[in-house]
Amino acid sequence: MTLTRSPSPSRRRFLKQAALTSGAALSPALWTQSAVAAPVQDVSGYKALVCVLLAGGADSYNMLVPNDAMYYGRYRDFRADLALPQASLVPLNADLGGRQFATHPGLAGVANAFNNGSAAWIMDTGLLVEPTSNAALLGGTAKYPLGLYSHSDQIAQWQTSIPDGRTGTGVAGRMADLLSSAANSNANLSMNVSLGGSNVWQTGAEVVEYAINAGGTGSEPLAGYNDPDAVFLTAAVDSLLGVDTNRWRNEYSRRLRGAIDAGAEFGAALTAADTNPVTTPFSTSEFSQQMQMIARVINARSNLGASRQTFFVVFGGWDHHDEVLNNQADMLPQLDAGLTEFQTAMAELGLSNSVTTFTISDFGRTLTSNGRGSDHGWSGHQIVLGGAVEGGQLYGSYPELIVNETRDQGRGVYAPTLSTDEFYAELARWFGVADGDLTTVVPNIGRFYDVNASAAPIGFMRMG
Repeated sequence: MTLTRSPSPSRRRFLKQAALTSGAALSPALWTQSAVAAPVQDVSGYKALVCVLLAGGADSYNMLVPNDAMYYGRYRDFRADLALPQASLVPLNADLGGRQFATHPGLAGVANAFNNGSAAWIMDTGLLVEPTSNAALLGGTAKYPLGLYSHSDQIAQWQTSIPDGRTGTGVAGRMADLLSSAANSNANLSMNVSLGGSNVWQTGAEVVEYAINAGGTGSEPLAGYNDPDAVFLTAAVDSLLGVDTNRWRNEYSRRLRGAIDAGAEFGAALTAADTNPVTTPFSTSEFSQQMQMIARVINARSNLGASRQTFFVVFGGWDHHDEVLNNQADMLPQLDAGLTEFQTAMAELGLSNSVTTFTISDFGRTLTSNGRGSDHGWSGHQIVLGGAVEGGQLYGSYPELIVNETRDQGRGVYAPTLSTDEFYAELARWFGVADGDLTTVVPNIGRFYDVNASAAPIGFMRMG
């Protein structure tokens, strides 16, 4: 499929910045253009993807831990002062070639979901330019992602799944370009809703994110606009938003008007849905409050005319070069609570099989300690939750924790064995993207997976 050319980066940047700086009213609301024409995709029923970005590079070697005698011992020796006491771990009911695993004690809810079959771990996943062999890694011929170990590069590439180039569109944005016109009846509101502000993951050639906050109706109205006591302000704004012969001013006015109208429509839909609210209690942490807002928006899906939605949440502060144990003891229970509460809310709505939540992070960390914490790494482990997940299983491989293991790039930095391309292709197929359009959503997928194959890229999602 040929996508309509997107605005130039400078024009798009101008439009976004102009809208966001024109007044508190537009912060945080963004909007969408009409989606490009797309072939018929599988958009029956309702489905949503919730992406949780653990910004900073989460140390997932202490989130998923070997629990059998041999490999726990190796883990303890490698991690030294970063190792968790084995007695504190929460065991998982899974066997990987005779190896046992457990989670950090702060992830007891995730462990319970795993043991109940509604969560999975996607291990040793990361940004790969192409399949990378041990020989290539040892021989120095492997191709590495641009800016490997750089926060800004890796956090962007995890959202675009293009590690050998830079682009302004992301995975969810490309999916929205394909699906939104067929899936969602309300063209005024974007398929992509963000609680993490503007982001590349949800930016497409035509569709961009609709950014909201976690309180009230999600967006703040333009102060005084449509207030009966401020009729002159309303008239002045309407006059400014009239047709202008200058195409830049006219485009800005059109976008500003769209943002005001979309904010009002979104707020009205949420308020109407709140008459039959989600009753699942959520914790008071910022992350839980964001997950609660997502549950409220999903509850309003019919009022919003949405059968496909994506959500983007940022939980930051994971760059633990020191105090890994103390920081994770504080932060992982917050992550666990928000994820667990959200899954409970989806069960309340009868949507457990329709909503899939997953984590991403800039990169993994070093397996070895720097004496205070862990440093930037490469591969890591991700969590996927939902009723459509082939749960209770570990996908991928786990570092063998052997000195001079060929994928070890030094200090326990391991090259991934599963690519972000395979990870996203699996989610996109479940979401309704046709196999023939996977290369539009994940341009490099052909390097790792035959889109005409009957087998799934990884196998962690049920396609029914």
